[in-house]
Amino acid sequence: MARLEINAVSKAFGAARPADGLSLAVEPGEIVAVFGPSGSGKTVLLRMIAGMFEPDDGDITIGGRSVVGAPPERRGIGMAFQNFALFPHMTARDNIASGLRAGGNEVAGRVAAISKLLKIEHVLGHAPRELSNGQKQRTALARALIGNPDVLLLDDPLRNVDAKLRYEMRLELPNLLRRGTAAVLYVTQDYREAMAIADRIAVLIDGRLAQVATPADIYAQPASVAIARLFGDPTINLAEVSPVAEHGMLSADVAGARMRLGAADGAAPAGPCWLGVRPEDIAISSASADDAIPARILAITPMHEKAVLLLRLADGTEWLAALPPDAPHGAADDNVFVRFVPDAAMLFDRASGLRIGASHRLKAA
Repeated sequence: MARLEINAVSKAFGAARPADGLSLAVEPGEIVAVFGPSGSGKTVLLRMIAGMFEPDDGDITIGGRSVVGAPPERRGIGMAFQNFALFPHMTARDNIASGLRAGGNEVAGRVAAISKLLKIEHVLGHAPRELSNGQKQRTALARALIGNPDVLLLDDPLRNVDAKLRYEMRLELPNLLRRGTAAVLYVTQDYREAMAIADRIAVLIDGRLAQVATPADIYAQPASVAIARLFGDPTINLAEVSPVAEHGMLSADVAGARMRLGAADGAAPAGPCWLGVRPEDIAISSASADDAIPARILAITPMHEKAVLLLRLADGTEWLAALPPDAPHGAADDNVFVRFVPDAAMLFDRASGLRIGASHRLKAA
């Protein structure tokens, strides 16, 4: 078993800096998802670990041994890419076996075992051109796993498979990966995939690690408004507010209504803030109240076993509410009132975008 450590690693290509002082540790048997928008530096990080690029600064160690400068084949790493990277002239069986340094019956036995685990034993004699995308991806994953690597790097491995298989693999992969002891880095642009598969998520934005935490903490306690926007479907609602502290509570005017925002920890934040409220934390009522925002329902759309309401608040701001389909919510063009519990409110500094305080709730997507 070996720990992967990335210590203050940086990499530049001309003016672009896809890795800027990255530090991260992954324990044996742990799955860490590296999540971020396109161009954030996820694949560059994986390729530095694998030895395809060398860092300009910093160090990468596996089991306490620096691998910077070591050839890829001597790093104890398995990789699976989103484009599969299978040898076209080999069968699936030979592609899988190419990841193993052994011979004879041992190879045959291990190929049979890993292919059965991944449910591809019936296509071992097929060439890559005869495989579906799902079969190609499982073949690539089998090749990465068969050598029992110290570190397993998965570069968006489910991106090119169909929706049904992607959903199934989200359920199967965590158990499969935890059968071994490899430290796993799993790159994805799909936040749902990251939350379903990973023990922790490392959020990468513009070459920097913006937050590393469990999926539940990332969702409930995002470190910045940028991270809050990356997680959730529908996305988080935002409004610019100027909170004040009253009787131990923060409150602010939101579209003309005075709304409580949770317990005040000392003085109110200085200057304007972003108020963030998740759509699933909004309640809709036909009855007016002091802590309710007048709104009109513009549209109602079914989504992910929820009824998603597009609301226009009294000041013209548009918010989304995600309600259970059996919850009372009115109809399009109805006038309603929007409420949320104080602990559902998140505050972010208007200038920096960084989170102010912390929520008491922990909710996964």
